[in-house]
Amino acid sequence: QVQLQESGGGLVQAGGSLRLSCAASGRTFSSYTLAWFRQAPGKEREFVGSFSPGGTWTYYTDSVKGRFTISRDNAKNTGYLQMNSLKPEDTAVYYCAADNSRFPHTRPLSAIDYWGQGTQVTVSS
Repeated sequence: QVQLQESGGGLVQAGGSLRLSCAASGRTFSSYTLAWFRQAPGKEREFVGSFSPGGTWTYYTDSVKGRFTISRDNAKNTGYLQMNSLKPEDTAVYYCAADNSRFPHTRPLSAIDYWGQGTQVTVSS
């Protein structure tokens, strides 16, 4: 069992940066793929990026490539999403997830193993 809690969201101007954290409980967090998703008002939840358990690979959706970076510290049971050059269209609730799959972005959202509660990110123009 893994429980996830996001933090670090807030209001930022366009072009600014935020770093989200995902604190995990449970000794098996290190064996899961860490993923970030987001959901904008009136839209479906979408994949942002993922990071392998051992840190050997990452995967990002095209709209955030070069601006967002996922990392993790398994010793601290924490994952991160560094967001730079933020745009108003990045405004959304951001969720971290832990999944047994290597490619969580290919799975139905209902199949993802664990979700956090989400944290709001608002980017003003």
